[in-house]
Amino acid sequence: MPADPTPPADPTPPADPTPPADPTPPARPAHPAAPPHPARRDLLRTGLATGAATALGLAATAGAAGTASAAPNRDTNQDADRTDRTLTLTGHLPTGCPDFVYLPLEVPEGVREIAVSYGYDKPPVPAGTPGNSCDIGIFDERGTDLGGDGFRGWSGGFRTEFALARGSATPGYLPGPINPGTWHLVLGPYQVAPQGLEYHVEVTLRFGEPGPEFTPHYPPERARGRGRAWYRGDCHLHTVHSDGRRLPEEVAAGARAAGLDFIVSTDHNTSSSHAVWGPLAGPDLLIVPGEEVTTRNGHWLALGLEAGQFVDWRYRSRDEEFPRFVRQVHRSGGLVVPAHPYCPYVACQWKFGYEQADAVEVWNGPWTYDDESAVDTWDSELAVALRGGRSWRPAMGNSDAHSAPQVIGLPHNVVLAEDLTRDAVLDGLRAGRSWLAESAAVRLDLTATGHGRRAGIGEELTVPADAPVDVRLAVSGVPGGTVRLITDEGQLHQESLPADGSGTVVWRTTASLAAYVRAEVRHPRADGTPGKGNAMGPDLPWGPMAALTNPIVLRAEEC
Repeated sequence: MPADPTPPADPTPPADPTPPADPTPPARPAHPAAPPHPARRDLLRTGLATGAATALGLAATAGAAGTASAAPNRDTNQDADRTDRTLTLTGHLPTGCPDFVYLPLEVPEGVREIAVSYGYDKPPVPAGTPGNSCDIGIFDERGTDLGGDGFRGWSGGFRTEFALARGSATPGYLPGPINPGTWHLVLGPYQVAPQGLEYHVEVTLRFGEPGPEFTPHYPPERARGRGRAWYRGDCHLHTVHSDGRRLPEEVAAGARAAGLDFIVSTDHNTSSSHAVWGPLAGPDLLIVPGEEVTTRNGHWLALGLEAGQFVDWRYRSRDEEFPRFVRQVHRSGGLVVPAHPYCPYVACQWKFGYEQADAVEVWNGPWTYDDESAVDTWDSELAVALRGGRSWRPAMGNSDAHSAPQVIGLPHNVVLAEDLTRDAVLDGLRAGRSWLAESAAVRLDLTATGHGRRAGIGEELTVPADAPVDVRLAVSGVPGGTVRLITDEGQLHQESLPADGSGTVVWRTTASLAAYVRAEVRHPRADGTPGKGNAMGPDLPWGPMAALTNPIVLRAEEC
């Protein structure tokens, strides 16, 4: 969830509401044709009539939506061609400006590093009115085409400065050649106050030898597993490579401490962290590359990307570009998962529909009303799909942890996989052979047995329509909890767990009465009661979720 409820890239604010803009200092040496709906992505066009812009080889562009200008060059030592050069760009963006403003930067031969810092004004606004928030990133000489090859980094609104060179870059940015040509700084005015947004960008080109090439260390696609078994994993995690405060080392350590077998790296709108996970993986921890794609109409997880693969985010639902990037992820064997679809922050609520999704994140971090809504929507779609004999989308739960005190693995997925490998874990998640747990202390087993046959979570049980089916749930780790058994007709059984949190619940149904059965295990409510199953006010009828399963599908045999 977002590091800052106003600009950000994701939905849970950290403990500190006014964090420093950049916890990690910038590192020093360390598509197809243009989209068919360009209105919100058109380059802002205007010229810069200053000698400083000419001297640096930097130009800004603007259009009717805004203006840009260059301040005098702060570097007075321009008598040598290879002297570091600095220029400050300023401009005004009005309310209603395009989503992305592209500032071209002419990079000459011999540049070893590009360093950028930026800022913008934050005038007071009336209560309930969004204030200014502006993201930043950079594309190289290969261009800014949607889905193209020019992407070199993005830090959203989390950093005020960054640098990139051949051998190293600020987290969120990609090390690599600083080739001559037209690069583009990209501003993303996330929110613009009624007064508009005044921005300033300072660019320094540093000349010199390029230094050694960067060597990526991608994680292996296999860890030491237990064969066909249940594996625990958190598929939504952030590091300093986007708006998280944890180093990758800290995330890996947190995953191990939480008893996880695998994690997926999902920094916002960048693949830069992929290249550092290799030494942090191991026989006991599988690390899978991914990305959280934060569009202006909702966020989605691209899980199981090829190492180093980048997925573009610069589109809205009405642009009809989402299917193109779904196909990109699917070609890599990955999964497309809408994230926190009911998050109340700007641009977080899901507007693309679920038809092309492989699963849905219904539980994001500590349990909230947003998650309650997500589960209700998922369950409704589940009922419609299975009553109609169509395929269904599994539920997922992830921590979306950015920094302490957010808990890695709260919640996580417990998936039945053939082994602890990238492909096997993704296959298990795709098939819905998984359940969601708030921690490794919670254990659960759900089965359905009838007519001499047996099925588990994510599987189908085909029996005569009126043959008795015994549903059995064994659970531990939820003291005083409440078990709910839910079908396409709603909750049909509820039972309390003892004080020690361990128990077994058995309930009987038939395939003619239930198209599926799934289980929820809830904590007691704040007042200590389990609830009556009938909400008559703002309080939920049950306490927070402790565990949630995907369904067992019940099919009636055809005569």
